[in-house]
Amino acid sequence: MSQLVAALRRRVRGGRAWVAVPVVWIAAVSVVDVLAPPDIHLGPLLVAAPAVTPMFGGPWTVGLVAGLAVLAQTAIGVARDPDELLSANHEAQILALVLVGASLVIFCVVRERRAGELRQVRYVADAAQRVVLPPMPGRLGPLRVASRYLAAEAEARIGGDLYGAVRTDSGTRLIVGDVRGKGMGAVEDAALLLGAFRVAAPYPSRLDELVAYLDRSVRRGRHDQGIHAETFITAVVLDIPDEGRDVEMISCGHPPLVVMHAGRLRVVETAHPAPPLGLGELTQQRYVASSFPLAAGGLLLMYTDGVTEARGSTGDFYPLLERIAGWTDTSPEALLSRLEGDLLRHVGGRLDDDAVMIAVKRETA
Repeated sequence: MSQLVAALRRRVRGGRAWVAVPVVWIAAVSVVDVLAPPDIHLGPLLVAAPAVTPMFGGPWTVGLVAGLAVLAQTAIGVARDPDELLSANHEAQILALVLVGASLVIFCVVRERRAGELRQVRYVADAAQRVVLPPMPGRLGPLRVASRYLAAEAEARIGGDLYGAVRTDSGTRLIVGDVRGKGMGAVEDAALLLGAFRVAAPYPSRLDELVAYLDRSVRRGRHDQGIHAETFITAVVLDIPDEGRDVEMISCGHPPLVVMHAGRLRVVETAHPAPPLGLGELTQQRYVASSFPLAAGGLLLMYTDGVTEARGSTGDFYPLLERIAGWTDTSPEALLSRLEGDLLRHVGGRLDDDAVMIAVKRETA
């Protein structure tokens, strides 16, 4: 909140500074026009002052500058024609300034109203996203966890990236996924899947049974919503035991995981790839779990394709493995902070798609 207030104060101070530009312009045009020969009229140039003010000012600022321009044009008319109050030419110029100023004030009022509506929509979108995706706890049993959700900065668009974690009697179950599509429909699908995961994951079922249940939940939710188009969710589901090194994994069309340990990098591919959740009925899929070791001190990185498909200024994708190779960050939070900064630098500070990053560190064997 303090950062927001500081940004608003800087914006206000910057806007006040820019007001000097049209004011100086009005003064300069007025002086030159009064001193110019009788056949040279520079008064029409005054319209430039209120015309540029909406770039940095609101309706009150625009109205003030337009009023100053009208007063300046009136003063020029009186100074150039001392025998008459105003000539017909100056009256026409004054009327034109009044009409232009009034139009610009109306434009600013409409613009600020729509900007307020957009801010409200963005606020609602952000609130909906936070309800669906509360912050990941920093510790889950013997695991240290950090998470990042980077929203695409495209108006109020909400993405369907998701993550969740549930403790069981013997370990921790994690899910990271990406819903096909954007908007509130994607958020509804993400909420449905996360709800099903949070309900079923704590029970001592096998991982393949859990994923089959999640697939049925996605299909049932699509049917209940009357959606006939294919709705699917790429996801990876993990079961990390509190004791032992082997992690069970089922990947449903999701990008591979990365394990970092002692400066070495290992890409974890599933031996039994499965289609995205929601398509199991079409493929008659039987889910089979793969396993991989995660030793004490090892960092596990999970992410969505918003990371690897983020494009730089030249159109190149973010080279995740190339960038993180050799990184020696020892905590999940430090790793994600560094990765987030590097990713945003690659894309110039603006993502075209939402991105999720989860880092998990096992602290005991």
